[in-house]
Formats: sequence, structure tokens, C-alpha cells
Amino acid sequence: MMNALNALALAAAVLVGPTWPATAVAEPYLVMVEQPGCIYCERWDAEIGPAYPKTDEGKFAPLIRADLRQGPPEGITYARRVLFTPTFVLIDNGQEQARIEGYPGEDFFWPLLTKLLEDNTDFATSTGAETVRN
Repeated sequence: MMNALNALALAAAVLVGPTWPATAVAEPYLVMVEQPGCIYCERWDAEIGPAYPKTDEGKFAPLIRADLRQGPPEGITYARRVLFTPTFVLIDNGQEQARIEGYPGEDFFWPLLTKLLEDNTDFATSTGAETVRN
């Protein structure tokens, strides 16, 4: 009976738990630090948000959202305090690798993000294949 209850509790925890895996996973993540009322966060949501998970970059470094005033998500450490929103923090193994401060618009965001990933991870863009973007 106790094993059945433990299995049920584990299943419930998985279903209701966080939407991102524990940081012990080696996969890199992109943390978007935002705050209510941030117009540049809203612009990112409108211009980049829908396409992000469909791109090579978004598949390689899934997005995690974090509120500026609440600090980093559990298990994640920033190299320094985040002061501006949005700030995009590249995380690998729970540690900050690099960041983009601010949102420069969709024409500049993609090249900056690609460069950030190429310089700090083993990310490589697809050759000859176009990624899905707005």
C-alpha cells in the first residue's frame, strides 16, 4: 500500500512540478528575467516569444522565465545581480555562462543570441537550413 502511495505522490509531483527540468541536467537554458510593466519584455513576447521554441536556438536552450524581484530560479546562480529587464541569462549546469542585457529588437536579438550560444556552448547553426522565425 505504501509503495502505491509513494508512486502516486511521485506522479503527482511530476505533473504539478516546475515546467523546466532540474539544473543538474547538462542542457543549457536561457533564463529571461522580466518584471511586470516592462514594455521591452512585452515587445520580446510579441516579436520573439511565439517563434523561440521552434528555432534551433530555442530547442538548444529552452526558455525559463524569472521575475526580477524574486531572484534566480531555484538551483540557478547568476554571476552578478540582474539590474535590467529583460535580461537573457545563458545557464549551463545551474551557472551563468553569459547574458544579453536588454532587448535590442528582433533584427538584432537573433544574431546576438546565436553568437552568445556559439561562444559559450557547443551550439552550431544548421547549414543550409533556415530556422523558423516570425
